[in-house]
Amino acid sequence: MMHIEKVDFGGREYSIETGRMAKQADGAVLARLGDTMVLVTVVGATEPTAGLSFFPLTVDYREKAYAAGKIPGGFFKREARPSEHEILSARVIDRSIRPLFEDGYKNEVQVLVSVLSADKDNNPDVVAMTATSAALAISEIPFHKIVAGVRVGRVGGNLIANPTFSELENGDLDLVVTGTEESIVMVEGESNEVNEADMLSALEFGHEQIKVLVKLQRALQEKAGKPKREWVAPEVNAELLQQVSDLVKGQLPAVFSTTDKKERKLAFSELKEKTQEALAEAFPESEGEISSMIHDLEKDFVRNQIVTEQKRIDGRGLDDIRDITCEVGILPRTHGSALFTRGQTQSLGAVTLGTKLDEQKMDKLEGEYWKSYMLHYNFPPSCVGEIRPMRGTSRREVGHGNLAERAIRPAMPALDVFPYTVRVVSEVLESNGSSSMASVCSGTLSLMDAGVPLKTPIAGIAMGLIKEGDQHCVLTDILGDEDHLGDMDFKVAGSEAGVTAFQMDIKIKGIPTDVLAQALDKAREARLKILEIMKATIAQPRDEMSSYAPRITTIKVKVDHIGAIIGPGGKMIREITEKSGATINIDDDGTVLIAATEAESSKLAKQMIEDLVREPERGKVYNGKVKKITNFGAFVEILPGKEGLLHISQIAHNRINRVEDVLKVGEQVEVKLLDIDPQGKLDLSRKVLLPREDEVSN
Repeated sequence: MMHIEKVDFGGREYSIETGRMAKQADGAVLARLGDTMVLVTVVGATEPTAGLSFFPLTVDYREKAYAAGKIPGGFFKREARPSEHEILSARVIDRSIRPLFEDGYKNEVQVLVSVLSADKDNNPDVVAMTATSAALAISEIPFHKIVAGVRVGRVGGNLIANPTFSELENGDLDLVVTGTEESIVMVEGESNEVNEADMLSALEFGHEQIKVLVKLQRALQEKAGKPKREWVAPEVNAELLQQVSDLVKGQLPAVFSTTDKKERKLAFSELKEKTQEALAEAFPESEGEISSMIHDLEKDFVRNQIVTEQKRIDGRGLDDIRDITCEVGILPRTHGSALFTRGQTQSLGAVTLGTKLDEQKMDKLEGEYWKSYMLHYNFPPSCVGEIRPMRGTSRREVGHGNLAERAIRPAMPALDVFPYTVRVVSEVLESNGSSSMASVCSGTLSLMDAGVPLKTPIAGIAMGLIKEGDQHCVLTDILGDEDHLGDMDFKVAGSEAGVTAFQMDIKIKGIPTDVLAQALDKAREARLKILEIMKATIAQPRDEMSSYAPRITTIKVKVDHIGAIIGPGGKMIREITEKSGATINIDDDGTVLIAATEAESSKLAKQMIEDLVREPERGKVYNGKVKKITNFGAFVEILPGKEGLLHISQIAHNRINRVEDVLKVGEQVEVKLLDIDPQGKLDLSRKVLLPREDEVSN
């Protein structure tokens, strides 16, 4: 039986329905906002997956090309591997629902999101988030919370829920908030240096809109919800837990007195190994259970030490930032480079400057566009001292790279100021807490080293949270272990003026806004300190670019001159490229970009183009080339592609019987442009440049 619920959401109808499509899934919901429609199906295993230490949740978000009336490009006319946007959208959903499942739940759950219709006005990603929660809510899967997603934009100082694409383009905020009726669960987005107070207001506004969508889902659940499967957390072997505790608890202070990550990891591994060996005979085939118990004891010890003693793993205070060093210009052949090290986290940033031909074509449901700035993030296994197969870009690398890219984007110069395609690569060489924020810092430093005129430097910091009952501690610059054992990872990047990008993930059921406010304030203090350290290394972008970087010269020509530059079949532009060695790109508006690493190449290409588009001027003298001779005169090319008639009567003062007696094809001859008739024909004269007395004497 079909059920549908609707609500007015910012003047637009928002609906969720079930019972019409995909009825064999455990839960299926079709959500609609405007003409954007998203189908979400969820299926959950009835039994846990044996031997897993994590919750096996997978989320796949796919945008169907037919949704926007398009056929996929490329040789194979069907959707292939997920795009970067699809991966990012799937990650947002995963990070929003994962912490709301019960601790210890190991039954596999698969979420499939299909964008079936896209109106190119309403973004389907947040609609998918709400539809996912609704599908879980009506299913038998033991998911007991209801969560919703809302995008918050700001145009002219006014906050907007689920803004259209055009509204986002005209605004200064793009914030995705997901949460339950009680609290916020996940935050993701970017802004144009929005201050912390305004950011908090946007979060509170988003949470109020979330409550509307939670109520909508609850109404559907009451009508179409299925009874939840019974699930009870696995019983703990009390005897085994006691023996593990006796062997481990007393050793933890010594293990966590080691501040070096590698040494601490080795000491903890040895403790685990000895514990497993000691209990192997009495508790055979319990390795996984013992490992899980040791992890829980480790978690309790670290968290208790922070909350009760205000003592962190590496001995820092709650607000202390690890030691930072910055170096620039360390790679001689790159166009810009920087090494940013914060404690045991290190990112090598490298910048490459290219031309318009290097732009990346982006094909999304709402349309195609070209991307001239990109940041790529690489996270090799060696950066955490591990061995792992290298099998392409991971979802983590896509997500972290996108966050760092968005953080710096508001500071990037406009193309009319700096007409380059810019690629930043962050190579994570060491990781022990927030390598994405280190990438923001190394990216900024390397861009300044490359001479990219950034509007302002950008830095980033990761904040953590330990919450035990009514007590909580906000941590600045969290370590990897503090992220793993803590309750929150809140990354905030920005300038001195405000926030440019942010991302929050939690492991508890929600975060109150007063805790978020505290984290934002502490993040600002830390960010300002990091910016000061960065400025001490390089205060502003270099005045000169690398000698290996292309120099781009911009010329503006009339649109009707574009054809002359290109020439028939591209003849002229090929000739310019071959002779000068420069790369030429022409926009439809007449903007010509000349890129060359050598100044002479650029100068020659510019001169050739200017000659092609130069307009003949009456009364001006030209050194032309004889192109053709007739019985009534000669045709002389005074500018590339522009020929005029030098009539036989205008060749000399004395009478000439045959033009060939004076001129030859290919000969250079100095002429004056006498007139341009209404049809654009050019009348030339040679004799007006010759002294009459010379002619008479001859």
